[in-house]
Order: sequence, then structure tokens, then C-alpha cells
Amino acid sequence: MSRRLLVTSALPYANGPLHIGHLLEYIQCDIWVRYQRLAGNQCQWVWADDAHGTPIMLRAEAEGITPEALIARVKTEHERDIAGFLLSPDNFHTTHSDENCEISRDIYQRLKAAGHIVTRTISQLYDQERDMFLPDRYVKGECPNCGTEDQYGDNCENCSATYDATDLVNPISQVSGSAPVKRDSEQYFFALGNFTAMLREWTRSGTLQPEIANKLNEWLESGLQDWDISRNAPYFGFEIPDAPGKYFYVWLDAPIGYMASHRHLAERTGEDWQAAWQPGSDVELYHFIGKDIANFHGLFWPAMLEGAGFRKPNGVFCHGFLTVDGQKMSKSRGTSITVDTWLQHLDAESLRYYFAAKLSPSVVDMNLNLDDYVTRVNADLVGKVVNIASRCAGFITKRFDGRLAAVWPEGQRADYEHLVGARHMIMDYYEEREFGKAMREIMVLAEHANTWINDAEPWVLIKDPERAAEVQGICTVGLNYFRVIATYLAPVLPELAAKTEAFLNTRLSLKELETPLVDHAIERYVPMMTRIDPVQVEKVLEATRNAAPPPTVALASANTLAVEALSDEITIEDFQKVDLRVARIIEAKPVDGADKLIELTLDIGLETRTVFAGIKAAYAPEDLVGRHTVMVANLKPRKMRFGVSSGMVLAAGPGGSELFVLTPDEGATPGMRVK
Repeated sequence: MSRRLLVTSALPYANGPLHIGHLLEYIQCDIWVRYQRLAGNQCQWVWADDAHGTPIMLRAEAEGITPEALIARVKTEHERDIAGFLLSPDNFHTTHSDENCEISRDIYQRLKAAGHIVTRTISQLYDQERDMFLPDRYVKGECPNCGTEDQYGDNCENCSATYDATDLVNPISQVSGSAPVKRDSEQYFFALGNFTAMLREWTRSGTLQPEIANKLNEWLESGLQDWDISRNAPYFGFEIPDAPGKYFYVWLDAPIGYMASHRHLAERTGEDWQAAWQPGSDVELYHFIGKDIANFHGLFWPAMLEGAGFRKPNGVFCHGFLTVDGQKMSKSRGTSITVDTWLQHLDAESLRYYFAAKLSPSVVDMNLNLDDYVTRVNADLVGKVVNIASRCAGFITKRFDGRLAAVWPEGQRADYEHLVGARHMIMDYYEEREFGKAMREIMVLAEHANTWINDAEPWVLIKDPERAAEVQGICTVGLNYFRVIATYLAPVLPELAAKTEAFLNTRLSLKELETPLVDHAIERYVPMMTRIDPVQVEKVLEATRNAAPPPTVALASANTLAVEALSDEITIEDFQKVDLRVARIIEAKPVDGADKLIELTLDIGLETRTVFAGIKAAYAPEDLVGRHTVMVANLKPRKMRFGVSSGMVLAAGPGGSELFVLTPDEGATPGMRVK
């Protein structure tokens, strides 16, 4: 009996293009969904754009258009990219929909009636020039903990402290550039703590990966706080019922968008979508998400569902982030690659395969090594898989009128059954999201097929007219091997699967593999894949770099000062006060309790210095050891809770993951004065 599954993936934000970092999740989800369908299960994938929030409102205003016009345009672009990468959602909707509005208000009313919504007055920062309350990410100031300037209103990138925006020192609105004031405002909260007992049990039920369950346990152990689910006007979203001027926070209605997209799909299919969301439903519900939003899907979302009387997910599958050539994605490095840019120079299936070959159920980050990508795709897909078909098809077409042998060659049945029998292990790997293991097993089968053809040497036998039938049999076996392998790869390479079906004049299915194709007409072979030229990859990187904004300059340390534009002029005498020295990084390690800091031990000639640098988002500590850089050697030491930072290292970039530690030319030695 087939299973019934409902699958979702995280909603892309509707104010910008999709990039290859998004694709890591979407490809993982698509492979799993396609596998379920191949296995004969009823699997629906519902999805949507996340279309609410202040960033969308402000971007639309900057472009001189309505938010509705902006999200409609972006949705069209996202749908183009979804099709371009062969993703197969059953429905791609938007959270700005009538369905989502109705369901969000219904869930809110249910939570309110059950006593899970509370109100209280809080103090918030208010932009008097723009007449609006400021979200945390739209105000910057000095960190109240370490004094670092230019920090957002929720946490410090330098010392990792978290705080309320009202705690910032000298806050500045990022909307108008003015200094905001504090104003009291009544807000609506979801009493998340009411669900502590349920969440303790649910997060340990096997629904989450162990590392995610452990992380969420930190929230549970520290005590769940009420969650602010309202925002003041002006705000682009759904107005809260009976609360004029108050809107649902985007993270309340975003996951409800899964339900709304399912309902929108049901309007076409006629199914009872609500039944799938009731407790005890036989429909399995799974979410694919990134690890950065695990708290929303592992705590807030199941609590909302429970409180409103709906079922909870069977599984929440988290993945890590994507790095490119070992670095965080960055436009200036050329590695924050949009889907559109990729598809202008490279194909979709090669990246789908590369991701699949490295994916596992773990939450670790994945690295897209572009050299390895070229080598692996050319070796596996071109050199092994399609090579099977290209080596056998010509003989069948030219010498046997495009028809496979009338009977299966004697002695080859056991070998074929071995290939077909491998489907059980490979499908189990797909089910467990062990895609990398599945790809390795499939490539073993492809290598076996190529070795068998090599040993059979049909190109030699065809020279003997009396052995023509033997050649037809060899090529019939080879093409059946190709059929099996293409079927196993169908969840990853749907375009190759479609081409194979057209070429072999058959339908790829697991059940039909039991019977090999014999006495069967095939079409003329057309090349299915071509080798990737490294020049194509360089064109992608170049196009991405050319689209990047010009970098700014930052001094990266515990005394970080980010310079977004040219500062006031100084004299040469002022500059001469700064003692810049070449330093060699002799040790680098993460700082316990600080997400953004790396502790550097620097050799500056006659002494060593310890500097806490806010560059962890851009560098792994082990990648820094042995490098030369430039530091401010006469900066007054700063005492921090982690220790004393005695200097400042120099870096360029806008900050976060896009920081580049400055490195002197070869020949510079520790202690040299920079002039």
C-alpha cells in the first residue's frame, strides 16, 4: 500500500533572486520528492514565496512601486528559476494570498480563544521622520556590551551579545538616518512557554536530527519566552483581527503559508486538504529547512499547530549552509551566484548531481569545490553513465535497424538481476536522504557496465559478419544496463530520465525493470550530456563579480569600526600616529560564547599579541594559521569578557561573511612597519 506524503521546503523571501545557496535545500527536497513518486508513493510538494515584512515594503517604496507589484515580479522570477533547475513542486504559491490570510486569522483566533495570546505594553524605537516603529534590523548603534559601533538592534557581530534594540547606544534609523526615540506600544504575544512540556517530548521523538534537538534543548532549558507576533503600521502583511494598525509578524503567517499553498492546490485537485492537517491523519508531513530557522520550525511552529488544534510534522529535515571553494558565499568573490547567472553558462543537472553526491542527512555545511565539480561531473555523468548508451546505440541503429536483440543473451540474466536487485539498497539510501551513498552505489554499477562492455569488445566483434548477432546481444545488454542506471538516477537527473525514455522508447519505472527490453525498437541516439569546460565556470564567477557592489573597508577586531563611506579628512600627522605592522598569524581558534569572534595570536617580530577579530563569518580559524596580515599595533588594549584584545587586524569588505583579511606581498616579515 502506497504512502501519502505532504512535503514543504523553506519559503524564499520575495525581495530578491534565488541563488545557489537556496538550491542546496530545494534540490535536496526535489530529489526526495521525486524518489517518493518513483517508489509509487503519493507525494505532494507545496511551496510559496515569503511575501511579507518591512524589507519588502521599503524596497517597493525605493523602487516607486507597490509591494504587490514587487512580490508579483519576484514570484515570476522565482518560478522561472524553479523551472530552470527542474524542481517539481505541485504548487508554488505566495504567503500574500486570500488562503493564507484566512487560515492565519483562524489560527490566531483559535490560539486567542485557548488563552495562548497575551498583550502587554513594551518600549520600542520609533523613527519620527518616517513615522514608524523600527524592526531590530533597521536600527544600528553601539553594542551596549562591548561598545562596538554599527551593530544591529538584536545582536552584536563582534562580541555576540544579544539585546533589545532599545539598549543600543546612540541608535540610528537605517530607514531615515535619524536618531529614533523610545515609544511605548501595546503588542501581541504568543505564550510559547505554555507548550514547554509538549515541546520537550516532541523534540526528542525522532522528528528532528539529534544535533538540532540538542540545540533546541538550550532554548527549553533557559525557559521559553513569550513570542512577539505583532508589528505596528506601516507594515506589509495581514492586519490582526480586532486590532487596527497591528499586523501579524511575518514569521507567524510564513509557515502557515504551507497550509495555504496546500489549500490552493486542493482547489485544483478537489482533495480534502483540511483532513491532512488534522491530528491522527495518515498523511506524513515533512519540512525541509536550513539550520538557521530550526527554532521557528522546531519550537514556534509545532506549538502554534498544537495550540490551534492541528497536527504536527512527522519530520523536520535541517541542512547546513553552502560554501563555495571553502568560503562563505560572497558577491565580491564571485561565489554568491544567482540561479539565472548559473543557467546562462552551465546546466542544472550537473549541479543537481554534484549536490546529490555530497548530501547526507547531517546538518554540516557543504562545500561546492568548483574544480571538483567539473572533474566529478565529467568523470561520472559523461565518462561513466551516458558513455554506456553512446557506446552501444550506434551499433543498434546502424547495423540492426534500431532494434534490440529478439532474445536475451545467454548467460547474462544473473548479472542483470544483480543490477536490478541493487534498487532495494539504493532506494533505502534515498529514503534516508543518504544521497551521497546512493550516488556512489549507482556509479559502481555504471563502472561495472562499462567494464563489461570493454571486455566484450563489440567494436572488434562487429568486424566478423558471423558474430553480428553477438554484437546485437552485447549492445542490448548494455542499453538495458543504461536503462537501469538512468532509472536509479531519475530523482536526481529528471531531464536525463526524460531523454532516456524518448531514446529507448519506454517508460522508466522500478517495477518495469524486472523485465529487460528485448525485440524492441529504439530511437537514434542523440548526445545527452556534454563535458563541462572550466572556462564556463570562470564565466559564472566573472559575471557574479561584475554584478557585485564595490567593497567598503573595515577594521576587523574587537574594536571593529566599519567605514561605509569616506570619513572626514585627516592630516598626514593624524595618520602617522597609527602604527601599522606586518603580523604572522601563529594561532587561531574560536571563542567560546562568541559566534562571530576568532582569537588570533599574532607574531609581530619582537613580541606576540592576542587580538579578538570579528571575522568568523568569513574564515574558519584553521584557514588563517600561517598567513601574514596587517595590524594596528599601537591601539589601546581593550578588556573584554573573553580576555584582552591588544590590537586590530585589517580587512576589507562590507562585513559579515564578506570580509577579506589584508595580506602583504610575499617577502614581508613579522614586525615590518607598513608605510
